[in-house]
This record gives sequence, C-alpha cells and structure tokens, in this order.
Amino acid sequence: MTGQIERIRLFLEVAERGSFAAAARALGISRSVATRQISELETSLGVQLLVRTTRKVSLTAAGALYRDRTRTLVDDLARTDDFVLRQQQTLTGSLRVSAPLSLGMRLLPDAISRFRLLYDRVDLGLDLSDRFVDIVSEDYDMALRISGPPSDKSTIWRKICVVPRVVVAAPDYLQQRGTPATPADLADHGCLAYSYYAGGPAWLFENANTGETGAVSVRSTFSCNNGDLIAGLAARGEGIALLPLFIVSRAIENGQLVPLLADWKSPEIWLTAYFPPYDHLPAKVATFTSFIEDVVAADPTLLNEPPDAFG
Repeated sequence: MTGQIERIRLFLEVAERGSFAAAARALGISRSVATRQISELETSLGVQLLVRTTRKVSLTAAGALYRDRTRTLVDDLARTDDFVLRQQQTLTGSLRVSAPLSLGMRLLPDAISRFRLLYDRVDLGLDLSDRFVDIVSEDYDMALRISGPPSDKSTIWRKICVVPRVVVAAPDYLQQRGTPATPADLADHGCLAYSYYAGGPAWLFENANTGETGAVSVRSTFSCNNGDLIAGLAARGEGIALLPLFIVSRAIENGQLVPLLADWKSPEIWLTAYFPPYDHLPAKVATFTSFIEDVVAADPTLLNEPPDAFG
C-alpha cells in the first residue's frame, strides 16, 4: 500500500513536469498507477489538486498552495534521510555501550583511551553494571557481556573470546579448612557466591581428563553482584570463590589466592558483543567492536590465557 509521503512525492513530480506520463517515467511506475495514486491523494484531502486536459496537467489554486507547503516538508525529509545515512556510515555521533563493571575497570581504560584518540568524533558513553541490561528497551547501541553462550533471541551477537573461570581460596583459609580435592568436597566449605551466576547455588564442573560432569550445591556464606568484591573477600580468607580468571589472576600471581581443582573446569563463558537487531551494524558500533576484539587478541592474558606464573 502506497503511503501518503509517496503520493505527495508523486504529486510534486507531476506538478513540476506538468505530465502524468513524464512523472511516472521519472519514478519508474506506470501512468495508470500514477493517475490512481493522485486520485487517492485528492480523495483523502477532499480537494482537487490538478486540472487534467488532453493537452496538459495544471495546478488548481489549492494544488499550488499544497505544492508550496509540501515541497518544504519533502525537502526536509530528504535531508533527514541523508543525515541518518551519513551517521550510519561514518564514525561520528554518540555511542552508548553497556559493559560489566570488573571488565570495564581492567580491560577498558587503556582501550577506551586509544579508541578516543583514533576516533575523536565519536562521543562514547559507557555504563558499567553487572546486571543483564536490555539494550533494546534501554536504548543502548551495544553491550559487552561475560556470560554463557547467548540465548537471547531479540538481539544479534558476536563472540569475542572464551573467558576461563577458576575456583580459588586464600592459603590461610585452606590451612584452616583443608583443600578440596574434588567438586563434591565444596559442599563442606563456605563459598562466596556471585549473585548473577546462571547456575544459582549449583556450581557445574567437568573433568578435563575423563569428561565426568557433576553439579555441587554449595553452601553460600556470602553473595554479591560484583566479582571484585568477592575476590577481595576470598583473598582475606572468607571462603572459596568461582570467578573469571582475569579478576583473580593478579591475586594468584602474588600468592593471595590459590587455584583449586586443576582437573576440573566450569561451563564455558564468553566475552560477547550484543547488538540491537540492526539490519547493518552502524560504522561506529562495528568499529568499536572490532577495536575491542583487536585489544583482546593482542594480549590473550587479559582475559583468556593464564599468566606464565601459574599456567
């Protein structure tokens, strides 16, 4: 069904050329379609816009007024279309990104500084939160998330890298409470829980050597929605934690935390870029995503490879 704007554009073309046939050729439609659409426009307005004769088409007084008022409207619309297209294709304008707090504090300061230096016409706004942000309803251009493989059907996504997790505890804690040898042993320990963990109180594991799997219902003595705080409490001997390696790697290197259950791994989680359902990624979104991918690829120890000190 042809919309009102399309009919107005056709009317302006007929008014300029003084001919239905010429206007139809210019717009790539048949003369009969052009005639019908102008009649529909006049019917919707309740006024005659054009005088048709066998020799030419001319404007009525109402038609001349309508032409003058709608020409500005159509020109403004064309300029708006062009502006939006240029925004889509160029690295300018605002870019609103959601990312986890711990990731933002560790990975993004240097990355954002370099990005801003290279793309100074992009106004980058970063919101750091560990909660699951609905990027569509909350009007984000994209989000970086650390989570399990995506299941969200309302967005599109791109996997950046795997993010390993590790079970850790402080040496003092292990001296007092003993060192768990298997995941089942965790049931006898006080654990520090990440409140956004998808598995809830059940920590899932798979033996890297045998493929054996199992779930352990841990006894949570503390829960929190931020991995850094949990890591800090674990380093103070408050309990055992299951956290992404990048959060605890420095504490492991300096001996504050000890990695446990070396033969067991938790289900894979990823650093993933999520986008609203764009037909095509805007240039600034695609560029920022590729930039983060390059940062991670240039230094795998940032997120997905353990430092040599304990690898």
